[in-house]
Amino acid sequence: MMMLVDCSNCRIPLQLPPGARAIRCSVCHAVTRIADPRALPTPAYSSTQSHHAVPPAPPVPSPCGQMPAGQPAGVHGRKKALVCGVSYTSSRYELKGCVNDAKCMKYLLVNRFKFPEASVLMLTEEEIDPYKKPTKHNMRMAMFWLVQGCQPGDSLVFHFSGHGSQQRNYTGDEVDGYDETLCPLDFETQGMIVDDEINAAIVRPLPHGVKLHAIIDACHSGTVLDLPFLCRMNRSGQYIWEDHRPPSGIWKGTSGGEVISFSGCDDNQTSADTSALSKITSTGAMTYSFIQAIEVGNATTYGNMLNSMRSTIRNTDNLGGGVVTSLLTMLLTGQSLSGGLRQEPQLTANEPFDVYSKPFIL
Repeated sequence: MMMLVDCSNCRIPLQLPPGARAIRCSVCHAVTRIADPRALPTPAYSSTQSHHAVPPAPPVPSPCGQMPAGQPAGVHGRKKALVCGVSYTSSRYELKGCVNDAKCMKYLLVNRFKFPEASVLMLTEEEIDPYKKPTKHNMRMAMFWLVQGCQPGDSLVFHFSGHGSQQRNYTGDEVDGYDETLCPLDFETQGMIVDDEINAAIVRPLPHGVKLHAIIDACHSGTVLDLPFLCRMNRSGQYIWEDHRPPSGIWKGTSGGEVISFSGCDDNQTSADTSALSKITSTGAMTYSFIQAIEVGNATTYGNMLNSMRSTIRNTDNLGGGVVTSLLTMLLTGQSLSGGLRQEPQLTANEPFDVYSKPFIL
């Protein structure tokens, strides 16, 4: 059974293979060494326990222990989802629609796609459990929970609604020279979650037969999973797959599984937090258009889905709030707004496929 340890340098959770005494982090490349358990004293038990199997030592409390364990694997596999909505309440970065997005996404997954409610982990500021607040540590642990123990036939979903940004990349593995990032609740003190880490946590470990869908409603999110291929589609629906594999040769694909990501906009665009779509309450434009495409029957294939999402956003008169969301990039990087950009949802994947023949299935 795989053991979870934190990297001694960057603290990202690492899966330690059975019997291993050291592991190299795929993100920062630091080597973390593990103490030999045989050097630890054997716990003593009373003679009244001798006819039973020796019980294991009590586990160290961990955020993972606070998370739903999912359902037993069935014939058609399990369904698990991680849904994050970050509003940054009472801060200068506050967003109005992100918790709404998370609640709507959970409702869709449970009621439309039959995800067991106990297998949908929600991280929002409204949660009482401190391990279910969308902090950087909790999001890291939750991403590990999502893929932990996955088996062929499993269907996984990662949804994030909140701020996204970019930062300069110095390793040569980004075509545009920038890493894309997600901003947890405590990003000002703990930092952002970089696309390299997201890829290492939920993309590369996926084995054959497991499918992951990511729905990322954030600024600059086009390639935030660092997937090797981006579907570049024009307004007529014609497309080509762009090769985004890093010039450095670093592997960004899976271990045989399938990953498909819908994101709110291209890497150089911003995503709106707006009431212009629902006419009732604030939502992320991308999350709203994703759910609407499914509800009105336009999600038969991935190509139809992407076209429907783009049409919904394009045909809305005023996506108020986009500038508010994009202010984060100005404050974090000192850059000026490249005003007038209209967000267009993007599709990325670990392998190219025919978007008009592949059925959309969660």
